Amino acid sequence: MAKIGYARVSTTDQDLSIQQDRLKREGCDLVRSEMISGASRAGRSELATIIEFLRPGDELMVTRIDRLGRDTRDVLNIVHECDERGAFVTILDPHVSTRGEMGRVVMTVLGMVAQMERRFIKERQREGIERAKGNRVYKGGKRRIDYELVKRLSDDGQNPTEIARAIGCSRMQVYRILSAIGANP
Repeated sequence: MAKIGYARVSTTDQDLSIQQDRLKREGCDLVRSEMISGASRAGRSELATIIEFLRPGDELMVTRIDRLGRDTRDVLNIVHECDERGAFVTILDPHVSTRGEMGRVVMTVLGMVAQMERRFIKERQREGIERAKGNRVYKGGKRRIDYELVKRLSDDGQNPTEIARAIGCSRMQVYRILSAIGANP
């Protein structure tokens, strides 16, 4: 019976070490981590790997429920998948485990709170953007990929896979950029 920790942050300017240290102190034999939004399960390969390898009696442990997900359905699906494998889910803050029925009820409520918090965050962000636009100080998000470089590499005959590898992004981003600038991949 293994304790497997899962740590997640949404952005590169956030620190995983606090979660990782706490999970290790709680006795996790292994801690997997990733930097990706918790708004959905899409792209969360470390979490998928943990769930795939859970055995009966194992325990998936996270520091807070929002590390597991910010959508009630996602959280409940994760708990269900762990249940199907005979494994448990434990949240450290507040301490809740699926080892008992009451823990499942509390986890459902916490999942709903995390989802509501996500909505509040997005609403505050939207209000801030509107206020900045009204004050004419909003510049929009920073462009992270050089569109001209993508076009130049495409014009030089490189395919989207090669371009993505060369500039360090996903192939889908390359397709989107080429579509936005009117170039055919």
